[in-house]
Amino acid sequence: MDADVDLEEVLRAGSKSFHLASRLLPARVRMPTLALYAFCRHADDAVDDAGSDRAARSAVDSLRARVDRVYADRALDAVVERAFARVVHRFAIPRAIPDALVEGMQWDVEGRTYDSAEDVRAYGMRVAGTVGLMMTLIMGERDTDVLARACDLGVAMQLTNIARDVGEDARRGRIYLPSRWLNEAGVDREQFLAHPEASEGIRAVVAKLLVEADALYDHADAGIAHLPRDCRVAIRSARLVYSAIGNDIRKAGFDSVSRRAVVPLRRKLWLVLRAFGARAWRAKPLSERASAEALPLLGAVN
Repeated sequence: MDADVDLEEVLRAGSKSFHLASRLLPARVRMPTLALYAFCRHADDAVDDAGSDRAARSAVDSLRARVDRVYADRALDAVVERAFARVVHRFAIPRAIPDALVEGMQWDVEGRTYDSAEDVRAYGMRVAGTVGLMMTLIMGERDTDVLARACDLGVAMQLTNIARDVGEDARRGRIYLPSRWLNEAGVDREQFLAHPEASEGIRAVVAKLLVEADALYDHADAGIAHLPRDCRVAIRSARLVYSAIGNDIRKAGFDSVSRRAVVPLRRKLWLVLRAFGARAWRAKPLSERASAEALPLLGAVN
């Protein structure tokens, strides 16, 4: 890791959508969020850019060692690790959460396939639900029901990412769409990986995945209304911008193979303005149960 790394630039380069939303966070939350995102971004890039299976496995092992150092509070020689360590200790983030994040990256290295929607959500919980959990702890909220909704939001965003990146992932030899759904839609997995095309079957599976994501976004809305007041607009903005990616995919006939969905800046700014209505929200009942995928991590917090 670069000793002169700029945490702000890591977020700006890694996710323009989340960077925009993060600027609405209060300073007490924003700086720890930059540290969290930088750690996750560096970890993800180390695995994705490894270049070979052996190097990728080594990158995951190295990431586990970093987490060991962070939780052992040993001397750290990298800016990102030191910043993440401060976040972990200040906000009492249980080790089970970053461990789950690393496990998700291990699944990528293994080339794991996902048979059902539940399997895809389990992956999403590890690589994105964990980030939602840590973000919520940074905001100062530890209520189990609110944390469960944060998991829903993280997984919804990951499902949106999967729907957006179907073609890009396939060209890298990866596919995260449920195998059962592909079979039901008449899509041969290996043939699709060899020749990615936006067939009718693939479009149908992408459409189905976005329905799953929308249901999770709806569940998450109740949790956003229970976050600290000074954090709601930022998180609501991120939620609206990410769900808008799904809307762009719909407008393109669910083709995320030959094109990549984009939300223009002007549209993002409009969604941010819409998010300010969250200040007037009255908190909704947190009636939905936590997902099976989230329960072990929620138990580690409380």
